[in-house]
Amino acid sequence: MIKTAVIEELKKIVGEGEVLTTKEALKAYSYDGTTNWIREPDVVVFPKNTIQISEILKVANREKVPVTPRGGGTNVSGGSVPWMGGIVLCTTKMNNILKIDKENLTCTVECGVVLQDLNNALLKEGLFFPPDPQSFLGATIGGIIAENAGGPACVKYGVTKQYVLGLEVVLPTGEVVNLGGRTLKNVVGYDLLHLFISSEGTLGVITKAELKLNPLPPSRKTIVAVYDDVTKAGETVFRVLENGVIPGKIELLDNWVINRIEEMMPMGLPRDADAMLLFECDGIDEAVQKETEKVVDISKKYGATDVRVAKDTDEANRYWMARRAGFAAVFGKAKTVLSEDVTVPRGKIPDLIKKSKEIAKKYGLELVMLGHAGDGNLHPSFLTDISNKEHYEKATKAMEEIIYAAVELGGVLSGEHGIGLEKQKFFTRVTDPKVVDLMKKIKALLDPNNIMNPGKIWE
Repeated sequence: MIKTAVIEELKKIVGEGEVLTTKEALKAYSYDGTTNWIREPDVVVFPKNTIQISEILKVANREKVPVTPRGGGTNVSGGSVPWMGGIVLCTTKMNNILKIDKENLTCTVECGVVLQDLNNALLKEGLFFPPDPQSFLGATIGGIIAENAGGPACVKYGVTKQYVLGLEVVLPTGEVVNLGGRTLKNVVGYDLLHLFISSEGTLGVITKAELKLNPLPPSRKTIVAVYDDVTKAGETVFRVLENGVIPGKIELLDNWVINRIEEMMPMGLPRDADAMLLFECDGIDEAVQKETEKVVDISKKYGATDVRVAKDTDEANRYWMARRAGFAAVFGKAKTVLSEDVTVPRGKIPDLIKKSKEIAKKYGLELVMLGHAGDGNLHPSFLTDISNKEHYEKATKAMEEIIYAAVELGGVLSGEHGIGLEKQKFFTRVTDPKVVDLMKKIKALLDPNNIMNPGKIWE
């Protein structure tokens, strides 16, 4: 339990109105984008600048109070859940876009800037920030960097780490450091910048970022390919890529997701299809036209029963809205959802889908499959109920087998959601012990009192 004197000290730093201790507030900040993990903090604090965060961490470090950095709370692996209580440090009021540099294709932003707000501002300049986690309406830049977030556009544009040029970070001791810079090339000393990308708030608080931007593509086309077998859809993904076409996005939806979307927002999706692939080709007009034709031909060649090209932007937007609704459809249909973000080499997508279906059948469970197929990042999901012990245990065992199957296929535990609380036991089992030990030593060096998001990544 945090001392009253510490709470009073926090009020002096940020102002009384920026410190919450009511029962309702503590409950509201006790979970993330799911409700799979719930743990209340002792206090929620809203800093407005780097100096305030520095002072907060000096107090927390002195008193050995746990600090959990939090942005929009849209993460789904428990990363922003205050597992050891203490302070939730919510950065949403640090939401200034400080500079957009069109000449150098960069921008400088505070950590609490919401991704959608950033891209709305960039749109006016003909620019965009490629990483596109589907929680973009609430996800903040600090959290996106701390989780190394991905999204549909990763197949062509890569993940967040490819777009971070520089960071301002407050260390657990309260020291402020600047890492990286504003240039595309930077080989000055150790690449400490990337220590904080994917760090899940365990090494410090990201307060400011220098981001690399891209010009908006002048043309886009959306293609929908329908399949009577989800494994054929999986094969089409790497067949398209091996034929020299790199679409901006390749997304997979299985029959369950298609039907739930049609129930939520009818739009004429083929309800009898075993799976659908959504492709988006982007670039200059001539290239997009040729790539679209190739995607259509290859999809038909490798088993698509129907292939259609969206006739205009409105139709394309409806398809992509359906994809974004997919995750909501899954999480809205059960008290508890076990959903993973395992990633395998693209050529192994059919093998992972086939193995996942076999495992689901073995345990008598209904498997839901969707994800960013273009980069091998799939989200197998089981609908269950944590209060139904027998069913929940079956679902848990089945998901464990899927995770290990992905690793055996040359894949990894997480493509974009992080380890957090969700995958701790797997992390230490499948990661080289020497690597885990090295990470722990880095953590101990930067955070000797273990105040930064304790209880995450490893047990």
